[in-house]
Amino acid sequence: MFSLDKLSLGSTASIKSINCTGIIKTRLQDLGLVEGTPIIAILRSPLGDPTAYEFRGSIIAIRNDEAKQIIVEN
Repeated sequence: MFSLDKLSLGSTASIKSINCTGIIKTRLQDLGLVEGTPIIAILRSPLGDPTAYEFRGSIIAIRNDEAKQIIVEN
């Protein structure tokens, strides 16, 4: 298991836990980012932050600060 920010482009992982708090956690869960969801890192900005991830048919950009608090496994 590792944090989402370590997921290399084109790789797929499965969400294990979200360790964010407050509105950030609620917003991610409302978007469908819950335990067991497969997620793919598809695009990283030129400066490396944020990264675009695809899950449940949507593409969402997540900042590295939040991605570090999302635990995934291959």
